[in-house]
Amino acid sequence: MSATVSIGSAGFSRSLKKNQGIVVVIALLVLLLVFGGFVSDRFRTTNNVMNILEQSTGLALVSLGQTLTILTGGIDLSVGSMISLLSTLTSGMIGGDASMVAPVIAGILLLGLAIGLVNGLLIIWLKVHPLIVTLGTGAVLQGLVLLYSLGPAGKVPRGFTYLAYGKVLGIPIGAVVVVVLFALVGAFLTYFRLGRYIYAVGDDDAGARLMGLPRAKVILVVYGFCGFCCALTAIYLTARFGVGQPYTGLNYTLASITPVVVGGTLLTGGKGGVLGTLLGVYLISLLNNVLNFMDVSTHYQLIAQGLIVIVAVSIYVEKRRRV
Repeated sequence: MSATVSIGSAGFSRSLKKNQGIVVVIALLVLLLVFGGFVSDRFRTTNNVMNILEQSTGLALVSLGQTLTILTGGIDLSVGSMISLLSTLTSGMIGGDASMVAPVIAGILLLGLAIGLVNGLLIIWLKVHPLIVTLGTGAVLQGLVLLYSLGPAGKVPRGFTYLAYGKVLGIPIGAVVVVVLFALVGAFLTYFRLGRYIYAVGDDDAGARLMGLPRAKVILVVYGFCGFCCALTAIYLTARFGVGQPYTGLNYTLASITPVVVGGTLLTGGKGGVLGTLLGVYLISLLNNVLNFMDVSTHYQLIAQGLIVIVAVSIYVEKRRRV
C-alpha cells in the first residue's frame, strides 16, 4: 500500500520510483509531442495547447472520481449516465435565466454527491460488487434522463460559457481547476488517515475489516466524491456545448477508466494514484488531438482507447504476477 502523489519535488521523485507506469506514460507523452510536431505545424501552436487543455478538462474531472473508486477495488459504471442526467438538468433548469445559474449549480453538485452516496449505500447494504450495482444505477439514471428529455433541453446564458472558455493568466479556467483538484486529492491520499484507508481497503478488503478500519465510511466517501466529480463534469460540458443533452456522457464510462488504468492504478485496487491518472488524461487527449490532425475518425479513436485499456491491463497484470 502506497500513495503515489505528493506536492513537493521529493514526493514527485518518490512517486516515479514506486510507479514505473508513470515513467512510461511520460515517455509516451514526449513521443506523441515529437510525433505531433511532424504531423502538423499547427500542433505546436499555443492555440492548440489551450485546445487540448480545454478538451481534457471533462475527462480529467470524471477520471479523478473514478480513480478513488478503483483504488478501493471497485468501479463506477454509472458515471456516463450520471453526467448525461446532470448536464441535461443543468441547462433545463437554468432555461437561459442568469439568475438561476448559482442555485442550479449548487443543486446539481449536491445531486451528484447524493447519487454517489446512494451508489455507496447500495454497495454496502447489498454486499454486491460495485460493478453490478453501478451498472444497474446507470441504467436507471439513463432512463430518467430520457424521461426528462429526448433531446437538448433548455439553454444557458452567454456568461455561463465562461466556465469552459474563460482563462486565468492565459490558461483555461477548467485546466486550473483540474490541477488544483488533483493536487488536493493527492495530498488527501498521502497525508490524511482516511486517504490511507482507501488504499488499505483496496489492497486487502478482508484485512481492513479485521483491523476494524471504517470500510463503510471509505466506500461512502469515494462514491460520493465520484458523484460530485460527475456533477462538475456535467456543468463543464454544459458550459462548453451551451446545452445539456441526454447522451452527453455516453462515452465517459469507458473513457474515465482508460487514464486511470494507463496511469498505473490497478483495477484490483490498493495501488496507484491521481498523478498517474492526470498524466493518463493528458496522454489520451494528446493522442486524440494527433489523430484529429491525421483526419482519423472519432470511431477509430474509441477503438484506440479500448485497445489501450486492454494492453495496459495486460501489462500491469503480468508485472504483478512476476512480483
